[in-house]
Amino acid sequence: MIVYPAIDLRDGKVVRLRHGDPTRQTTFSNDPLATAQRWQDEGARWLHMVNLDGAFSQANDNEYALRDAARLDLRVQFAGGLRSLADIERVLDFGAARVVIGTAALEQPNLIGAALARWGAEAIAVALDAREGRVATHGWRVQSERQVADVGREFAALGLRHTLFTDISRDGALSGVNIAATSELAHATGTQVIASGGVRDAADIRACAAAGNIAGVVIGMALYSGRLSLAAALAAASAKDDTC
Repeated sequence: MIVYPAIDLRDGKVVRLRHGDPTRQTTFSNDPLATAQRWQDEGARWLHMVNLDGAFSQANDNEYALRDAARLDLRVQFAGGLRSLADIERVLDFGAARVVIGTAALEQPNLIGAALARWGAEAIAVALDAREGRVATHGWRVQSERQVADVGREFAALGLRHTLFTDISRDGALSGVNIAATSELAHATGTQVIASGGVRDAADIRACAAAGNIAGVVIGMALYSGRLSLAAALAAASAKDDTC
């Protein structure tokens, strides 16, 4: 199971939002490259980088932080504000190993089919962000009535291999990963599902690994608050013991 330290970018700074609310922001660094270097030095193989300004449809230069991070010995999964094939191509050219499409995937399902055909299943992921099992879009501000599993199955039928699932109610809150919902989504879709939202400690990581069908976990606030070290998270992800 892959551990993805998160670097959420807003106005060029590394931040965390509670429940995705832009008015509930904590800034942790003014230097995204130094943050990426820190996670590499502590053992990360992947980063999960989010362009929050892009997700909120605000002009920004956050993709330059991607370019800098991609020059390190890391693979970067990049999300936020990608709404066209041109956007995807630009970010891949900047060095992303994989892009995550959220709002545009729900509004333009054909975009995912075209992207998969052009760049392959390892380069494309879909973000399924949910409140109470229903998908939310537009930086989590718009709530749909569509069930996460139903949407996930539709994309799996197009050849999608990677899914990022975030329980919005837990994001940035250190309230524990919604392991049951994440595992159920993996079972329903057959995709490689990455858990996001609510990681609080190593027990959460061990529980994700013990589920047997969760492909990865994104960690944000627990790392930045010092509640969980990356070394402990990596050890928990590879532990064979399924106790929590």
